[in-house]
Amino acid sequence: MPFEQLLILAIVQGLTEFWPISSSAHLIIVPNFVSDWADQGPLIDVAMHVGSLFAVIIYFHHEMRALLRGALALVSGRKSAEARVLIYLILGSLPLLIIGFALLKSGYYDSLRSLEVIAWANLIFALVLLVIDERFPTERHIGNLRLPGVMFIGLAQVLALIPGASRAGVTMTAGRYLCMERPEAARFAMLLAIPSILGLGAGSALELYQTGGAASLQQGAIAAGLSFVAAFIAIWFMMALLKRMSMLPFVVYRFALGAFLFVVVYI
Repeated sequence: MPFEQLLILAIVQGLTEFWPISSSAHLIIVPNFVSDWADQGPLIDVAMHVGSLFAVIIYFHHEMRALLRGALALVSGRKSAEARVLIYLILGSLPLLIIGFALLKSGYYDSLRSLEVIAWANLIFALVLLVIDERFPTERHIGNLRLPGVMFIGLAQVLALIPGASRAGVTMTAGRYLCMERPEAARFAMLLAIPSILGLGAGSALELYQTGGAASLQQGAIAAGLSFVAAFIAIWFMMALLKRMSMLPFVVYRFALGAFLFVVVYI
């Protein structure tokens, strides 16, 4: 894969991973409009997601220290609010990890990587996000979540396996449905990405090692580093934006992107 392709895709993925606009969709769209680029495939996609994961870990370093204290509490058999949040993040990630792994191994995931699927998913899930974000109040924090709400968000996250649905988008939508404040919904969505990306990333890294050789591993490492930088900037920007605005700018972008793809696919 040419370096310029890795560079552009990693920046695109990093910028879009945690915005509710679907990074996987953008990683499929970009190669479709560059004639000499082949689709990079889902394994390189996951490598870029892992780079974005480290951006979350560093940006939310206070939360990560709290989760580490929660892990130590669990090991020592003590109960704490931090341990409860850690358990919730793990349980909320299980549906995506189980179904995502099965879908990746089955080979059916590749059949979803089409502009038509992305166009429909963009419009449908953007509309759902718009309606819920405008109609539901903003009054709850992560600390107010209980297990049924966490599992609801975790099950919603499975929809992100549809390219164009957006993992960040569906989890933020589910959080807003539970009346979470916008920054809190975004923060939980990003923290929930950690166990999911770790699980899928570990499986894909093993597959890259077994089937791709050193060249693919080197490309994956470069893509991960580039997406880390882009993702960190994107997280900072989104968290600042959601303190002042609704989800409307992201919804408008997704409507525009979906409309453009409809023209490409059907006209």
